[in-house]
Formats: sequence, structure tokens, C-alpha cells
Amino acid sequence: MAKWLAVIADDEPVARRGVRQLLARFPEWRVVAECRDGAETVAAITRHQPHAVFLDIEMPGMNGLEAARRIAPEASPALVFLTAHPQHALLAFDAAALDYLVKPVTAVRFARTMQRLVARIASRHEGDAATILVSAGRGTVVLPLAEVEWIQSADHYARVWSGGRGYLLREPLNDLEQRLAPVGFLRVHRSALVRVAAIRALKKSRTGELHAVLGSGARLPVSRRRAAALAVAVRSNRPTR
Repeated sequence: MAKWLAVIADDEPVARRGVRQLLARFPEWRVVAECRDGAETVAAITRHQPHAVFLDIEMPGMNGLEAARRIAPEASPALVFLTAHPQHALLAFDAAALDYLVKPVTAVRFARTMQRLVARIASRHEGDAATILVSAGRGTVVLPLAEVEWIQSADHYARVWSGGRGYLLREPLNDLEQRLAPVGFLRVHRSALVRVAAIRALKKSRTGELHAVLGSGARLPVSRRRAAALAVAVRSNRPTR
């Protein structure tokens, strides 16, 4: 049964059908409206309160970017832009876009977007209540995931960092990545998993290497192939207007 709602906005019927076909692979989602322009999109969002909106930028009348700016703050759906114009990416992210897909969109690329989308929804509604069991001395500690900053690989174990202290967890990082992605954790390089909401800034070193700066002051190196996804996740995690 579907538990999340989506709106599709594109002035081309073929494009709308393509997005619907991509979404059909995810039965937990239901399309509640298809729109042909920005005005219809804003009205549909107000009426249906969807969890996500998949919208084109170039539409007649009010375009997708203007529609995004007119969405009421209390609606706050995740915005995924699909467009044939890659030059609009920065404007899309300024509009708090979750992702920016250039047509034609492959099923693999769309699946990555859907994983990010589910992670955002889960982090909003479930992250504060989620916990993880870790070892501390001779006992076990229950840590709220909302208090975990990052998780470090330690061979077949992992070290969970919270409040400046490391706790041992008998679970490899690859398994943790799959388990915690839906509640807002993202791999930044092969040895570290970070809670996106714990990131205070992304900064480059003098040599051009990107680092994630956490609330505790910890600086985690970010691999080049993961930098773009992390930047998108950090932007989407910021409060909307």
C-alpha cells in the first residue's frame, strides 16, 4: 500500500508519463496529481500536501523555479527538478531542491534520488526516535541516532561517535550504511558514515580537498566521488523558507 504522495509537473505529456513509469518501480509512492504549469503545481501542492514534487523547470507561464518559490512553507514537500537544461542547477538548489535530474533520466540515477528522498522523509519523521545499541565498557548503551555525529570503520566493527566519545559496535560499515541511510546517514568516504544533520559546514583545504565539519569540530575528509551527493544532502537538510 502506498504511504507517500507525489505530484508530477511537466508541460509535456510524454515527460509526465516517463516520470510516472519511473515511479511505478516504487509501490510505496502514489501520484496524486499531474500538472502542466507552475500555477497548477502550486494549487496541487496546496490541495494534496504531497511528500515530493517532480517538476520541470521550463513550463509555460509560471516556470518550475517560480512555482517552488510560491509553495507555502507549511507544505514543504521535497523538490526534485527534472529538466533538459543543466545550467539551471544552481538556481534549483537555491530553491532548496533535493535533487536535480537531467533528462533523459536513467532508472539507476532515479533510484538514487528515491533513496535520498526516503532518507529525508525518514529523518524528518523517525530520526529523533530511532536508537542504536553500542558497547561501553562491560555493558550496552542505547544511543539516540539524533545524538550520533558519525560512524568510523574499524575492520569488522564500527566506532560510533557521540558527544565526543567513541562506542564500539559489532557491525561492519557497509551494513550500517544500508540500515541507516533511511534515517539521514550518508557515506562520505570508505571509512566514515556521517549524520547529515550533524554537518555544520563543507570546507575545502588549501590543497582542494573537501571536508565535512561537524558540530563537535571534527573534520571528516569527503571523497571526490561522494562530494556532489553530500552537498545535495546538506542543502536539502536545511530548513526551508
